[in-house]
Amino acid sequence: MDHAAATTSALPERLLLGSGPSPVPPRVLEALSRPTVGHLDPVFVEVMDETCALLRETFLTRNRATFPLSATGGSGMDALVNNFVAPGDRVVLAVCGLFGERLSDALARAGADVVRVEAEWGRAVPVEALIEATSAGTRALIVVHGETSTGVCQPLDGLADAARERDALLLADCVTSLSGQPLELDAAGIDAAFSGTQKCLNCPPGLAPFTAGERALARLEARTEVPRSWYFDLSLLLGFWMPEDKRAYHHTVPINMIYALREALALVAEEGLETRWERHRRAHEALRSALAVFGLERLAANGEQLNPLLAVRVPEGVDEAALRGRLLNEHGIEIAGGLGPLAGDVWRIGVMGVGAAFEPQARLVEALAAVLGRDPADALAALEADWGAA
Repeated sequence: MDHAAATTSALPERLLLGSGPSPVPPRVLEALSRPTVGHLDPVFVEVMDETCALLRETFLTRNRATFPLSATGGSGMDALVNNFVAPGDRVVLAVCGLFGERLSDALARAGADVVRVEAEWGRAVPVEALIEATSAGTRALIVVHGETSTGVCQPLDGLADAARERDALLLADCVTSLSGQPLELDAAGIDAAFSGTQKCLNCPPGLAPFTAGERALARLEARTEVPRSWYFDLSLLLGFWMPEDKRAYHHTVPINMIYALREALALVAEEGLETRWERHRRAHEALRSALAVFGLERLAANGEQLNPLLAVRVPEGVDEAALRGRLLNEHGIEIAGGLGPLAGDVWRIGVMGVGAAFEPQARLVEALAAVLGRDPADALAALEADWGAA
């Protein structure tokens, strides 16, 4: 056996309960292993069309321009900015965590006039402040619907109306919220959005689901200069993914990853979105109750929580990095630490897809009890009580 084969065979089984990637179900892994065909093969074109249709169902949108970008979730951010923001555009941006900061950086690089509306990390940006900032001349209003760095969900009420009054686009980062947090894209009036495969969809990282409606596409068509990135030029990508006539070659898509995404989206459809949203809510609250027994309190305020990501404050005097290391090395469980100003102060725990279930959460509670030197009985009882509640 060569060194590479030996290294691969030695890869351990991990329970992925961090901020992503999330656990990948066997059906999705099996889909990855199916025979690779050409990216222009008629059979694969059928797979592409099925994947796009399932993505529309998951985003709850009728947008024709709905497909996966051939890159990880961050590529969706670049595609959003690349296509719908021109140099000099006034853009109102909600910033309350790392991914809002990343959007701010991307917009500045694009030459936008960025108007930051901020909240402390761990709180959502007040909707009223965003609406007030969306004044005359605003070209886009951008929010992070699920802020992965803090476990906060950004309320959307009234934002679409405010954007439309100013002829602005409402754009959203839905990386951690898609299929795990209530989100009806069309009903919310979101003009374009992106996500990632490695969160609640339980697919390996490597694709960025993307969707854009007619108002966004009209903005793109009206631009007087071509988008800065050739690879993320939506007008070129649509010629491959959903051509009006002959399919135009753009790039060689990751064929087996598309197989995997189609399977992951089929699992979402089989469960049903409302059922899935409710399961994530129950899983979040059950784990929150269990961890509170250990003195781990949620960072997000009531009503602002992101169900697929539970961020909890670590008690003072606890070496959180060392305990996370023990969880991984002794128990095979991954959770994530804090980022930015929250580094060293919080744990970020994934409640995503198949990870939003009693069994993996019970395993985490027992492992946490072991590394904290605590009796797990009361925490497990709290977990079981919440899962058993109607």
